[in-house]
Amino acid sequence: MPTEKEIIELIKRGELSFPPLSIQLLQIQPVIKENVLADALIEVSWGEKKAKFAVEFKAISTPKAFQSALHQLKFLPPQKNIGRMLIMPFLDDKQLQELEREEISGIDLCGNGMVIVPGLFAVSRNGGENRFPSSALIKNIYRKNSSMVGRVFLARSSYPSVQVICEEVNRRNMLVNQRGSKPMSLSTVSKSLKTLENDLIIERNNAIHLLQADKLLEKLRESYSPVVSKKKVRIKLKEENELITQTLWRISQKAGLPLVATGSSSVTQYAVMQRGGMLSVYCPRIEEVAEVMPGSQSDRFPNLELIETEDETVFFDAREQQNFWWASPVQVYLELMAGDKRDRETAEQVKTYVFSYIDTVRC
Repeated sequence: MPTEKEIIELIKRGELSFPPLSIQLLQIQPVIKENVLADALIEVSWGEKKAKFAVEFKAISTPKAFQSALHQLKFLPPQKNIGRMLIMPFLDDKQLQELEREEISGIDLCGNGMVIVPGLFAVSRNGGENRFPSSALIKNIYRKNSSMVGRVFLARSSYPSVQVICEEVNRRNMLVNQRGSKPMSLSTVSKSLKTLENDLIIERNNAIHLLQADKLLEKLRESYSPVVSKKKVRIKLKEENELITQTLWRISQKAGLPLVATGSSSVTQYAVMQRGGMLSVYCPRIEEVAEVMPGSQSDRFPNLELIETEDETVFFDAREQQNFWWASPVQVYLELMAGDKRDRETAEQVKTYVFSYIDTVRC
């Protein structure tokens, strides 16, 4: 990942390419007006046609870095015959469209860009792949265990500190509380928050607040991977569904074993949808449950399915109702969105529930 200084050196050496345009560095940190500085002043030419631009550089390609640069460029005092331009490692199509709306030019180091000088020339190019994927500070924090940091903001939108967020994540993790799994570290939470902040999903001032719940939920959906279990057991019990949950509750309490209904089996807690005849339940250790169940394993008309997994996200933020644990509304939404058309339609009801019941008390 090039630094801002290295990007300037590229321009100095004439190695920033955006054919048919040529780019020349004129000045570093020019004074635009009084004490207002730009990062650089460049000259862009196409044959005999030339135009000057006040430039803002960014060395990382995060949404936060883009918005910060855009804000700085929008409020540069206008100067006659000097345009405004953003240069960063990568610009995607949406960012180029936003620059165009703001009448600001932009070039990246991957061959994408848009340089427009009214009455003189216009060059636009996109489709170049991101050669700097390390612009993202850490791994995908919307997948697996690290997604719990984002998910906790869909339960409560504001926290006074990173420490409190870490405590809340671990408090809502049933495998930590009931199974003795390793708690999430403060370092992991801090790194995840940094990415959430760069993606403009949260903001930090006196506290840490959720900014875009819809964007957060969409990021979680895009990165969601359904549980893959190597072990499943189907059981035929004489009891009806209500009695099955009571039986599972007693077993769970006695064994200290978290049992949580899957998203598809929990949907009626948050939306209007007919649930199937079989109750599917996540379980860390099937043997500890199956051996004490008062029924027989059977694939003929089973009414209980045990799915073995230690995926912490499916147990995270489970909700107790009528002496049983049901999947969180976020988990229900993610599972439904990975299903068929009918499931996805029902997911919209659950989405409305998620947004309606976020604790919005600000710290």
